Amino acid sequence: MRLLPKLAGLLTLSSIVFSSNVIAKFTAVHNVTGYTLERNGELNKFSTLVFKNGKVVRTGDEKLLNSYPNANKIDGKEQFLLPGLIDAHGHIIGLGQNLSRLDLRDTQSKKEVGEKLKAFAKNKNGWIVGRGWNQENWPDNQFPTATDLDKYVSDIPVVLTRVDGHAIWANSKAMSLANITPEVKTPMGGEILRLENNNPSGIFIDKAEDLINNHIPKTNKQAINKALDLAGQHLLSLGITSAHDAGINLDTWQVYKQRAKEKSLPLRVYAMLSASDPHLDTMLKAGTYQDQSDFLSIRSIKVYADGALGSRGAALLSDYADRVQHTGLMLESQESLEAFYTKSFKHGFTANTHAIGDRANKTVLDAYENVFKNTGGRLLRNRIEHAQIVHIDDISRFKSLNIIPSMQPVHATSDMHMAEIRLDDKRLQGAYAWQAFIKQGSHLAAGSDFPVELANIFHGFYAAIGRMDHQQQPNNGWRFEQALSRKQAFKAFTLDAAYSAHQEFKIGSLERGKWADFVLVDKDIFETDISQIYQTQVLETWIAGEKRYQKK
Repeated sequence: MRLLPKLAGLLTLSSIVFSSNVIAKFTAVHNVTGYTLERNGELNKFSTLVFKNGKVVRTGDEKLLNSYPNANKIDGKEQFLLPGLIDAHGHIIGLGQNLSRLDLRDTQSKKEVGEKLKAFAKNKNGWIVGRGWNQENWPDNQFPTATDLDKYVSDIPVVLTRVDGHAIWANSKAMSLANITPEVKTPMGGEILRLENNNPSGIFIDKAEDLINNHIPKTNKQAINKALDLAGQHLLSLGITSAHDAGINLDTWQVYKQRAKEKSLPLRVYAMLSASDPHLDTMLKAGTYQDQSDFLSIRSIKVYADGALGSRGAALLSDYADRVQHTGLMLESQESLEAFYTKSFKHGFTANTHAIGDRANKTVLDAYENVFKNTGGRLLRNRIEHAQIVHIDDISRFKSLNIIPSMQPVHATSDMHMAEIRLDDKRLQGAYAWQAFIKQGSHLAAGSDFPVELANIFHGFYAAIGRMDHQQQPNNGWRFEQALSRKQAFKAFTLDAAYSAHQEFKIGSLERGKWADFVLVDKDIFETDISQIYQTQVLETWIAGEKRYQKK
C-alpha cells in the first residue's frame, strides 16, 4: 500500500508531461516558395514548413496545413524560404570590431584613406585602428608608407590593417612607440618593407605585424561581448544563422562558453582555436565543447600556413610573375604543422589550416598525410581554409586524404584582376577551382571570410555561379569552367558547410528533426536573373523556430 502514493505521483507527472506535449502548438509557415536539400542531394521544393519545439516536423504543399488544423499559422506572403545560411569561414569578433572602427574598404587612393583618417581622428587620443585598404584598388597599385599617414595624423599612433588581414600600415608615431628602428630584425614568416635608406617603410607583412600589434592595448572581455553582439546583429540581418569563427583566442573562448551557458549567443558559432594563441594547450586540455542547443561547437584548431596573395605573402612553388625571386612566406614549417596536427588530433580536435599559395597547399597536404600515417586523424574532417591556388596535381589529394576545401567564392571575383598579374596561366588552372573539387566528390564548404569581404552570402552565391563582378564583368565570367551551378552553390552554403562542422544531422537543411533555422528572402535565387542574385534582401531570420531578425 505504501507504493500507491508514489505510483500515483508518477502517473500524475507523466500525465502532465504528456499533456504539455499535446498542448505545445505546432507552427506552420505557409504561402511560400521554399527550397531545401535532402541528405541524398535532392533539391526539395515546398510551400509549407511545419515546426514544433524549435525543430522541423515536415515540409510539404498547402495540403499539409490540413493535417495541423490547430497550428499557429504564419502567412509567408509569397516570399521565398531557405534554410538558415551558414558562413563556413569568417572572423566574428573582428567583424564586430570593424563595425565600430575606421572602415577603409571602398577607398580608391592614399589621399582618400588620409582624409577618412583625419575625420575619424577628431577628438581621439588613443591608438587609431582601422581596416580595409587595398593598394590594388589605387591608381599606382603600390604599397604606401608611414609618411603618407603622417601627413594627416602624426601625433597619435595609427595602425591600418590591409583588407586581407595579412599586412598593416603604421604611421611614424606607432613605429616609434613600438621601438621600430632601421636595425629591427624581420621575424621568420614575416616581411618588413623598407625604403631605399633601409628604414622600415611602415608596411609590415604577416608575422612582422606583431612588431606593431603587440603594442596596441589589448581588447578586454567587455569589448569582445560588444563586438559579438554587433557582429551577431549584422549577420542575422544577412540571413546567416551559423558562422564558423576562424581562429579565437583565450578571452574569446571564455566569452563564447559563458554566453552559451547563458543561452545568449546571437547565432550558432563553430569556433576554431587559434594555434598561435599562447594558451592553446590550456584550451585543448579542456576538451571539445558542444552545448545542448547546438549554439556553440568548439572542436577544431586554426593554423596559418602562409600569407595572402594581395600582399604577396601567399607561398608559391615558383616566383611571383610580378616580383622576381620572391615566392611568398611560409608562416610555419612542415614540421611545425605536423606538430600542431598531432597535438590537435591527440585531444580529439580537427585541424583547419589556412593555405592560399600552391606551395603552402602542397606543404599542408604533405603534413596531413604524414600525420595520418603516424597517428591517424584522417576521419576528423580536417580542412584547408581558402585552398585558393592549388597545383593541379594536388587537387585530387584533397579527396584521397579526406580534406575539405573551405573556400570563399567572393575571393575569386575580388582577386581576378590581381591574380592574372601575380600568377601565370599554368598556375591559374588550379586557382579558385571550385568545380574541380566538387567533380571529384569533395565537400565544398563556402564562406565569405568576413570582414576581409562583406558578410553577404548572396554576394558569394552570385560570385560562385557567375564568376563576375557586380557589373557582370568579364563577359561570360572569369575562367567560367570552374563556376558552380545554383544547386551546387546552395549546397556549399548550407549542407556542405554544416558537414564541414560535423553538423549535417542538425542544421544545413529543413529535414525532419533538424533545427528550424530558416530565412525569408525577397527573390527566388533559383529562378531570378543572375544579375539580380547579389541584390537579394533578407526579410526575416529564424533560429530554432524563433524569429531573430525582421527587416524594418
